[in-house]
Amino acid sequence: MKIVRKPEWLQKRVSPSAHAEMERLLGDFRLHTVCQEALCPNISECFRQRQATFLIMGKACTRHCSFCNVTKELPLPLDPGEPERVAAAIVRLGLRHVVITSPTRDDLADGGAAAFAATVAAIRRAAPEVRIELLVPDFRGHRESIAQVMAAGPDIFGHNLETVPRLYAIREGADYCRSLAVLAAAHELAPAIPTKSGIMLGLGETLDEVRQVLADLRTAGCSYLSLGQYLAPSRSHHPVAEFIPPETFDALKEEALQLGFAHVESGPYVRSSYHAEQYLPE
Repeated sequence: MKIVRKPEWLQKRVSPSAHAEMERLLGDFRLHTVCQEALCPNISECFRQRQATFLIMGKACTRHCSFCNVTKELPLPLDPGEPERVAAAIVRLGLRHVVITSPTRDDLADGGAAAFAATVAAIRRAAPEVRIELLVPDFRGHRESIAQVMAAGPDIFGHNLETVPRLYAIREGADYCRSLAVLAAAHELAPAIPTKSGIMLGLGETLDEVRQVLADLRTAGCSYLSLGQYLAPSRSHHPVAEFIPPETFDALKEEALQLGFAHVESGPYVRSSYHAEQYLPE
C-alpha cells in the first residue's frame, strides 16, 4: 500500500531563513555539512543553535546507497587545508562537541583514515577542550585504517549499521558483518573510546530483526545507539515502508538500555549526530 502522507508526529518544518548565518560561515570556510547534503529534517533546529555535522573529504560518495541523498559522482582530490578550516570553524562557532563524518571514499587507499586523523589533530591544536565524535565509513574493513583513526584519539568512534542484514541491498558495497567487525575492531584497539552506531527504521524490517541487530552491536562492544525513522529524500530514493510510531521507539530504547547500551537516542527525528553532545557524560 502506498503511503502518501506523513503521520502527525512527523510534521517538523524546515525554515531556510534560519540557515542564513550558518550557510555564510560555512561558505567562508569552504566547508560542507551532512546536514545540507543529506537533507536532514533537523537542519533548521540545529543551525539555529549553531550546530553542524561537518562532512570532510568533499561531498561526493563512491557508493550508491538507495536511501542517501549525498552526491554520487567521482570525488575530487583531498584538500590538505581542510582540517585546519574545520578547526577554525569550530572555534568560530564556539562548539563544545563536534561530529565529523565523510562520504565513503573507496578511491583512497586508506579510505580516508589519514584525513580523519589529521582533522582530529587540527581540532586538538585549535580547541583542545572540544569533544570530537567521528562517524566513519567502513574503510572496506581494513584494520590499519581503523587503527589509524583510533590512534588519533577521538572521544567517540561511530559507524552506522543503518539497517538489518536482510535489507542490506540498500547499502551498495556494504556488508553487515564487515560493519560489525569495524565496530568490534575499534573497541578492541581502544577499549576506553566508546563506539556508537545508528539504525534507520521504517525500511521494512521486523522488530525481531531490530532486536537481533541490537544484540549483535552489544556483542561487538558498542556503547551508544541512535534509532530514527527513515525518510526518503525524494521519490527516486528507496521508499518508506512504514512510519514507526513514537511509542515503538520508546519501547526499543528501553530494550536497548536493558541490553547494556550506555546511552540511547530513539525517536522519529533522531539521527546519528542529533543531540550528540548528550551521549558522553560531563
